[in-house]
Amino acid sequence: MRIARFLGWREFVVAFFIMAAATSIPNLFVGISSATHKIPQLSFGDIVGANVIDLTLAVAIATLIAKGISAESRLIQSSALFTIFVAILPLLLIFDGILGRGDGIVLILFFVLYNLWLFSKKERFTKIYNQEKISILKEFRIFLKDLGKVILGLILLLVAAEGIVRSAQFLAESLNLTLAFIGILIVALGTSFPEVYFTTVLARKGETWMILGNLMGSIIIVSTLVLGVVALICPIKILDFSPFAIARFFLLISALFFLFFGRTDRKITKKEAIFLLGIYILFVLVEILTK
Repeated sequence: MRIARFLGWREFVVAFFIMAAATSIPNLFVGISSATHKIPQLSFGDIVGANVIDLTLAVAIATLIAKGISAESRLIQSSALFTIFVAILPLLLIFDGILGRGDGIVLILFFVLYNLWLFSKKERFTKIYNQEKISILKEFRIFLKDLGKVILGLILLLVAAEGIVRSAQFLAESLNLTLAFIGILIVALGTSFPEVYFTTVLARKGETWMILGNLMGSIIIVSTLVLGVVALICPIKILDFSPFAIARFFLLISALFFLFFGRTDRKITKKEAIFLLGIYILFVLVEILTK
């Protein structure tokens, strides 16, 4: 929040670029590590599963704690449409069984296009704050201190990402499970924990703009930039779509209901949150039972 005030940016934009980028670091390094080990399907499963979690579990927890999340802003409404589109886009591009380097470039270009749109009009990202006047030097020192905390958090996330990949490989070998299944259910839950934690904290503080900015930003970043980078390093070939069939279906359902709830009365209510939570629980049960 202090960084938002210092830069004069809207909380939504700060949540997108700082919080969402930070919480997407595990997905990025899981993706890079899995690509260098020639198992990029682990990353694909992680991102599909993480998107389902962000659209259901994370939204539901935040909504229940905050007793409803407002989505009245035109920026949120427009970003929600783009978020749903890019969440589904990788599923369309990999329909032929491979997400190649050309597809990776397409995904990265969509990430660039969203950023160009977001910053094309000043009113979309700037905000004037009413705050106590302090010296410029003191304000800059506070900004540097907050920025240092963000960087430290990023370093810790980088270390954790390597542990996630090694643990996923160990579980797959020990329990005789596919890497796709591990990625969709287990790795995705681990890499989504920062988003769930942030949304919980923000819900308690009533910062609903930052909640949606964080979640939408996470979905956009991992579905375009992260997946695009992974595909450039090592094209993702899916020979057996069965582990992804259920995840793709639930991702589509989650995306549609999230968009519908956000556009009806321009808010997400507690009843709708319980419904989204039910979708996630059903998703987990079906994935396990059909394993």
